[in-house]
Amino acid sequence: MSARKNLPPKFKIKRGDTVKVITGDDKGKTGKVIKVMPKEAKVIVEGVNIVKKAVKPTEENPKGGFITIEKPIHISNVKKVEGWGDVWSKRKIHKRSKTKTCRRIWY
Repeated sequence: MSARKNLPPKFKIKRGDTVKVITGDDKGKTGKVIKVMPKEAKVIVEGVNIVKKAVKPTEENPKGGFITIEKPIHISNVKKVEGWGDVWSKRKIHKRSKTKTCRRIWY
């Protein structure tokens, strides 16, 4: 039996990382991860997937109206940005011989 049977999956994207959206309406936008939801496999990214939400009148906001919030997007639609600003990398590990391996990074 697996030890991780009832635990949520692990992801390489953590809170505070800078990510770039690779698909969807906000394709090409870059932002910081605010929250990671591993059970749903979603992330909330600052400045991405912004929607307007209707708010009823309350004591704090007597008029009500609309507020803008960031909605979660699927974790497969973002890619971690490493290194210099807007550049993201692809990593590949290949064998040079029977005993040596080499890691190659493209920017």
